[in-house]
Amino acid sequence: MRKVLIIATTLFTVALTAQKGENKKGSLDSIQKLDEVIIATNAILGNKYVAKNRTGSAYYLSPKELKKFSFTDVSRALRSVPGVNIYEEDGFGLRPNISLRGTSPERSSKITLMEDGVLISPAPYSASAAYYFPTIARMEAVEVLKGSSQVQYGPFTTGGAINMISTQIPNEFGGQVRASYGSFNSNQLHAKIGGGNDNFGYALEYLNYGSDGFKTLPSGKNTGFNKNDVVAKVHVNLFPKAAIQQSLSFKFQYSDEVGNETYLGLSEEDFNSNPFSRYAASDNDKMTTDHTQYMLTHKLVFSKNLQITTTAYQNNFARNWYKLNDVTFNGDKQSIANVLENPTSFSNHFSILNGSVNSDVDVLGIKANNRKYISKGIQTKLDYHWYNGDFFHDLEIGLRLHYDEEDRFQWVDKYSISNQGDLQLTTAGIQGSDANRISSANAFASYITYKLKFNKWTFTPGIRYENITLQREDFGKSDVTRSGVNLSERQNSVGVFIPGIGFNHKFNNELSLFGGVHKGFSPPGNQEEQKAEESINYELGTRFNFGKIKGELVGFFNDYSNLLGSDLAASGGTGSLNQFNAGEVNVNGIEVLLNYNFLNEKALFSLPFSFGYTFTNTEFLNSFGSTDSLWGTVAKGDEMPYIPKHQFNATLSLEHANFEINLNGRYNGAFRTMSGVGDIPDNEKVASNFIIDASSKYHVNKNLSLTANVINVLNNTYAVSRVPAGLRPGHPFGIFGGLEFKF
Repeated sequence: MRKVLIIATTLFTVALTAQKGENKKGSLDSIQKLDEVIIATNAILGNKYVAKNRTGSAYYLSPKELKKFSFTDVSRALRSVPGVNIYEEDGFGLRPNISLRGTSPERSSKITLMEDGVLISPAPYSASAAYYFPTIARMEAVEVLKGSSQVQYGPFTTGGAINMISTQIPNEFGGQVRASYGSFNSNQLHAKIGGGNDNFGYALEYLNYGSDGFKTLPSGKNTGFNKNDVVAKVHVNLFPKAAIQQSLSFKFQYSDEVGNETYLGLSEEDFNSNPFSRYAASDNDKMTTDHTQYMLTHKLVFSKNLQITTTAYQNNFARNWYKLNDVTFNGDKQSIANVLENPTSFSNHFSILNGSVNSDVDVLGIKANNRKYISKGIQTKLDYHWYNGDFFHDLEIGLRLHYDEEDRFQWVDKYSISNQGDLQLTTAGIQGSDANRISSANAFASYITYKLKFNKWTFTPGIRYENITLQREDFGKSDVTRSGVNLSERQNSVGVFIPGIGFNHKFNNELSLFGGVHKGFSPPGNQEEQKAEESINYELGTRFNFGKIKGELVGFFNDYSNLLGSDLAASGGTGSLNQFNAGEVNVNGIEVLLNYNFLNEKALFSLPFSFGYTFTNTEFLNSFGSTDSLWGTVAKGDEMPYIPKHQFNATLSLEHANFEINLNGRYNGAFRTMSGVGDIPDNEKVASNFIIDASSKYHVNKNLSLTANVINVLNNTYAVSRVPAGLRPGHPFGIFGGLEFKF
């Protein structure tokens, strides 16, 4: 807490000093009269101006920023946002592990993820691990909210919320085709077309991208993936001449993926000798998914000051990750995570994994991690804003009824392996005989926020209410027909008020001070009487614009009274999803964002530079033990795993009317893979890395552009994690060329 008070005092002193030179009130009139209200159905911020004037920390990744590198990996896109911690897994960002301000990063399960303002995790309440993540390549913008600015967006309110905005319906007919090809047979084809007028609009979009993968199997099999996305949108103004305007919008989205990805990493010795190899025992591992989304939005505009927006939605997601789970030698069954952590102690098990022996039958257990998800609901938002003299008021009320479920129907097939690396099925598992249960959640959420703006002050008090009932029906491994003869049920309920308040004081057009305090919340599991995750979160920051330097400096402090951990296979656990109490934790840090243009605005060229830095400090205030290998045994004073203390991102661009060249460098500090303190042991450490990416674009004419991208320019070899099982490499050097055609 002391560190945060020092940060707060420093920021307040800077702000008071600047106030002495503030402009007169008249010079601020044009700014003060802006409502700062975005009432689009799918956006939270809508533009950078609104992001910079929030009473809490917010960042808007604009279409221009996303187009610079034509990102397909969301991990690379979000690196530029301070306060975002990510650890990679597959090198392509298919299933990212995202943390905001020190929340647990595993499968992005502790942040609120949305697409077009709708919850997008497969089952955000009952099974929040995001094994589905929207394709960033088809997004038009990304909004990141932290601090008190995200109280409206639950259920996870501790670290923040991310809203991805999909391609919008254009105002006039047009389209675009983008294609690229490069290293590892990586390819992308993105086509969209649409049009509209005052009363009707439509958009159609198709995206395919894939790769053969940069890892190698002894069999020579493809280790990559292929993914398709289709999106269709229609918008109709129902009664164009009516006094009260109404509109309907419909969105359909479908995606599928086939990926030859595995949970099996490498031992320390093998990673050092050949980091891009894969063991023969993972030859059959494959992820297959399909996802559909339906959204129907009704917008009722009573006047320019009052409107109600209602959205009904349903997301369906099915996945089967057929992947190596365990290995048995002489009756001793071990998880692949245990074997990779101790390859010497389990040398016989390890020999089976790498295919160097002729094994017995039934020694490899390959689990069909088959799951189906449903997430559906209806949400409505009323927005009413008005002026009263010099006061501006904005009232927002939101309601949501939501249901989601995860249906596990899984089995394990048994294999043998030869010293040629060939896998042979020896015992086929019975479907439903490994996990056979349904976890579900019914949730009611509501919030009220009020914005009061007067002269240079803005205040935004708000409160959120969540009422959640979580259930689990376990039919048991022997009742594969789900007759209910061995049915085991459990239920847990929680109701919670989540208050928050933020403020923003604009000293002049060049300097403002903002801050806030709000309650952090994360739903519990379905174990009876389990408590929710709760915290009190503080932030204080300043935004400044001095000459050509623009930026933001924020200090934050998250005081957890009850941190929850989850037993995920992705973090080396058993995959039960059971949550456990991790007790009291303090997370504090600093976020810095700077933007500078080295050349004058009227110059023929532009040379913009941006820099973002995040410092994150974590500390457990109590001791506890867990079976999850991401946490292990924790002692008071330990640091959280998978959260680097230091990270920064820098981008330099040379822009001209006819071309642009972009360089991006990101530094990810070393982090521990088990809770601890002091120097990180080598076998619990992921070393720091510095990666440079580059892109360029040449505009042949107004319709045609040629593109080039380079990933990992310096071809650095680096580890990104030690979970789910063993060391995993980041993407090596890759070069890609393409074109963009617009009409």
